[in-house]
Amino acid sequence: GLERASQPDVVGEVFAAYLTAKAAAEEDLRSRDLDWTILRPGRLTDDEPIGKVHLAESVDYGTIPRADVAALLLELLDEPGTTRQTLEVISGDVAIPQAVAAVARV
Repeated sequence: GLERASQPDVVGEVFAAYLTAKAAAEEDLRSRDLDWTILRPGRLTDDEPIGKVHLAESVDYGTIPRADVAALLLELLDEPGTTRQTLEVISGDVAIPQAVAAVARV
């Protein structure tokens, strides 16, 4: 097995490879003639949903319940003004429908 001292290095290498692959996948998606929205949630939790988020092009590090991410994805699907955007989300103080309306392009 792995020695304890080497485990952080392996985890760091795996995470770096994940981030590289994720960035390449996002860039490939952006280059396509599709209606896409990239959503980058903060650290996912199993907490009860609160229905309020902080949604923007860039947000600070934070957490968000999985159920709130699911509800947000449904709202984003119904709002064509959010296509071709990369958005980040964490729990916040704006109701999901209003948060989506605030980032939608006219």
